[in-house]
Amino acid sequence: MTVLGSCGAFPEPGRACSGFAVDWDGYRLLLDLGYATLPRLLAHWPDGAVDAVVVTHEHPDHCIDLHGLFRMRLYGDPGGPRLPLYCTPGVLDRLGGLEPDVDLRAVFDVHPLPGSHRVGPFRLTGLPLPHYVPNAGIRVEADGVALAYTGDTGPAPALAELGRDADLFIVEATDHDGETERPTRNLLASAEAGHWARRAGARRLMLTHFWPGNDRATAVATARKEFGGEVLAAEEGLTVTLGRN
Repeated sequence: MTVLGSCGAFPEPGRACSGFAVDWDGYRLLLDLGYATLPRLLAHWPDGAVDAVVVTHEHPDHCIDLHGLFRMRLYGDPGGPRLPLYCTPGVLDRLGGLEPDVDLRAVFDVHPLPGSHRVGPFRLTGLPLPHYVPNAGIRVEADGVALAYTGDTGPAPALAELGRDADLFIVEATDHDGETERPTRNLLASAEAGHWARRAGARRLMLTHFWPGNDRATAVATARKEFGGEVLAAEEGLTVTLGRN
């Protein structure tokens, strides 16, 4: 799993917003494609070949570069097979406003989230999690290995189910000023990310969706107070091997 982007809201200089590339024995799966992730994807996989895309929700810091991928497929590979896209309902509506003259389904074979699907070698499960818009936490499993990713979420018991015994649990840790004081929670702080990774029994925790300007080392240190396993900060270009060897 390679980090394409790690920022929330908008990218810091030299970084990108949410995006992760998973390569499992040659099968290429994308989790989110926020601002500035497409160039990083093409640097990582220069041929641009992708087998499936999963988008957790419609906010542009998680989906906007899907439009660039659409154009690359539409104009660069006309008549090619449609690309499987697993997403919440608002994603196509949001991106459709950028391309009103062409149906995005001409390029994408769309499957709804939340829900369960067989995606190449993976069993994919999407669980609803609280956010400002419908958001699906993602769990992909193959050969006894599980990768879980929250997208954006507030605190919810479903987080423990999503990350249950995961080899890697990627959890948003926005740490936006004042977030923990809000009566309705739609984002997490780093301490909460550690709490839910511990509740899930995950093996490793990766923090992501950092608010621009936040101190990532402090976020990791705070999460470590709640979670006894390895804690990583998502960093553009960081690759993590999945498995228990």
